[in-house]
Amino acid sequence: MIKIISRQYVGTENVYDIGVERDHNFAIKNGLVASNCFNKSHSTAYGYVTYQTAYLKANYPLEYMAALLTANSGDTDKVQKYINNCMSMGIQIEPPDINRSGLDFTPVAGKILFGFSAVRNVGQNAIACILSARDEGGEFTSLANFCDRVDLRAVNRRTLESLISCGAFDKLEANRHQLIKDLELVYEWAQSRARDRAIGQGNLFDLLGGFSNTNNQTKNDTYDSAPKAQPVPDFLPQDKLRMEKELLGLYVSDHPLKSLNPTAKLLNPINLSQLSEQREDTKLCAVVMLNFVKKVMTKKGDAMAILQIEDLTAQSEAVVFPKTYERISSILAVDTRLIIWGKVDRRDDQTQLIVEDAEPVETVQMVMVELHPQDVADISKLDYLKSILQEHTGDKEKAKMPVIGIVQNENSRKLVRLGWQFCVQDSGRTVHALKKASFNADLKPLINVNSTELKMT
Repeated sequence: MIKIISRQYVGTENVYDIGVERDHNFAIKNGLVASNCFNKSHSTAYGYVTYQTAYLKANYPLEYMAALLTANSGDTDKVQKYINNCMSMGIQIEPPDINRSGLDFTPVAGKILFGFSAVRNVGQNAIACILSARDEGGEFTSLANFCDRVDLRAVNRRTLESLISCGAFDKLEANRHQLIKDLELVYEWAQSRARDRAIGQGNLFDLLGGFSNTNNQTKNDTYDSAPKAQPVPDFLPQDKLRMEKELLGLYVSDHPLKSLNPTAKLLNPINLSQLSEQREDTKLCAVVMLNFVKKVMTKKGDAMAILQIEDLTAQSEAVVFPKTYERISSILAVDTRLIIWGKVDRRDDQTQLIVEDAEPVETVQMVMVELHPQDVADISKLDYLKSILQEHTGDKEKAKMPVIGIVQNENSRKLVRLGWQFCVQDSGRTVHALKKASFNADLKPLINVNSTELKMT
């Protein structure tokens, strides 16, 4: 840090722009320092662009966010960040639609529609072919109609499978599994029709107009007669979301953690997007999706892991050191919903989470204690409750399960998370002790904890 002690004119000197390695201060004559290397025109240009950007976001938020998503469509982290911004602004993001999507993210009817360019395995030639066929012949009416109208040399089977799996055909047929099975037959059927047209052997009805039927009716009959597979049940919701994540880089139609969002807020008000704002060694717990696991070996030959996790707001890196990894390695499976306990760590100007423990959300049992307003006002009863909880804290490093109080009166019901100092080690034994002391307590699975009104303490 250089302090400016005086200002003095020293004649004409070279002025350097901001692309320097360390700082923007430069030594000139006699050891003096030039601290302002932005000339006025440069500063004015930046200020003008900033004003334009702020104006567009304030007055045209839909169009601005669509452009922002398009400009960053190759960066999954930024796309997720901006989609979260859209959600906080009340802007809904819709998955790709074979009849409505364009090349890029597009504002449509107050929402932003996913663009084809952001779908994996869908190239520029395929997109151009799809849009051209749609412009020429109108909306696609079925998978057979689509395959018959596009050039299957540009829109290959892999491209079609990706479009089906990410939900682009959902408006035509919601059963994605059925479409994948139908594709095996329809693709060959459409290729055969394309070969016939190429050598002038079109379908008799295509050539003659179908006698007394209209051309449109004939075409519909043709597509209705296209081969179809035997009916199959749709993919499970979690499998559909997994495929969306693989193809779009993020969950769009839903999120595996969405139903757990009230619980996540109840357990900890801090989300992953706020991780960098926390002090080092801050303890927290979070409900996350496990996206990636990289097993590594230390110099001593011990196994540990680097995790990629995400919640509804952001993605983050987490580290599992050897002792913890030995204990929880069996549950570290990709696409698993976990509740993790850990602390904030900063290293090399990056913030990460050091994992101290983890459990699948399906196995976590919450300690729930019902309290009436008169109980909350009774200091002696609250002290009695605290003493019981402290008896069951045990080893503070292992006491990680928070206790949830249900404060209920005639007109309202609030869930209150007690402070971290009252976390317990054994939920079952704690509930047994509370019942024995005449408290109305119970165990409840974390995935079933639900509240529309949360209060944090």
